[in-house]
Amino acid sequence: MKQIELTVDAEVPITLEKFLLGKKGVSRRLLTKLKRQEGGMTRDGKLIRSIDTVQRGDVIVLSLEDDSFLDPNGSLNVPIAFENDSLVVFNKPNGMPVHPSIRHQGDTLGNYFAHLYPQLTFRSVNRLDRDTSGLCIIAKDAHAAKLLQGCCQKVYYAAVHGTIPESGTIDAPIARERESIILRCVREDGQRAVTHYKRLMTNGRYSLAEIHLETGRTHQIRVHFAHIGAPLAGDDLYGGLRDDISRQALHCGQLSFREPLTGEPITVSSELPEDIKALFKED
Repeated sequence: MKQIELTVDAEVPITLEKFLLGKKGVSRRLLTKLKRQEGGMTRDGKLIRSIDTVQRGDVIVLSLEDDSFLDPNGSLNVPIAFENDSLVVFNKPNGMPVHPSIRHQGDTLGNYFAHLYPQLTFRSVNRLDRDTSGLCIIAKDAHAAKLLQGCCQKVYYAAVHGTIPESGTIDAPIARERESIILRCVREDGQRAVTHYKRLMTNGRYSLAEIHLETGRTHQIRVHFAHIGAPLAGDDLYGGLRDDISRQALHCGQLSFREPLTGEPITVSSELPEDIKALFKED
């Protein structure tokens, strides 16, 4: 069980429900769960109801029970880039799925998280493809997960074929490729998708792009760069060649977000992995 302390900062007395939902971003689903849970919400060690009045200076303690766990795997090893009481940011290697699936049972980031934090539920805030490396943020409780969802600013780095312009924006709708569960494509009837990029370097064969996403569609970066004739190196699903790298050359290199409880701005960075660096080394 994890406990979160919230200090009431309202100017005038309000109900606990209004304080939690309106000022602290607690979801109604979590509030319902806390109300049903024995000792879910307390003040000064005594049970408090959602309809009770709280005032400035009161300290409310939420006791969060997790009830969904993955099989732990301590044989895995994933570096931690940042951690506090609310969250942990892993630097995920390529080749590792974030979540278990039919084909991947026990070898995922979730399984390693379960080894490190056996008492917590795995709550991934940003999801990376199996072969995409880089920063992946995991919330340590449901409240932190809700506050972080959709609020993380991500910077990606990709090695793409050829020489791309110094900067640009790709605004092209993305849809599921017909008859395919996995493939996506640019199509007029797709969902709006916008990718901004800046070229950091090029050696003629490859360009290194810094990428900021305005939207977050499945495979957006991979589909968009293939659409402009510059598929990611190694991304044979969308036309890239595996001559020099065995996976799509895509890395989540920076995450910026606000700490869920304090609001403090936090930025976490991750260096480019060696297999992407190698594409730009001089012979």
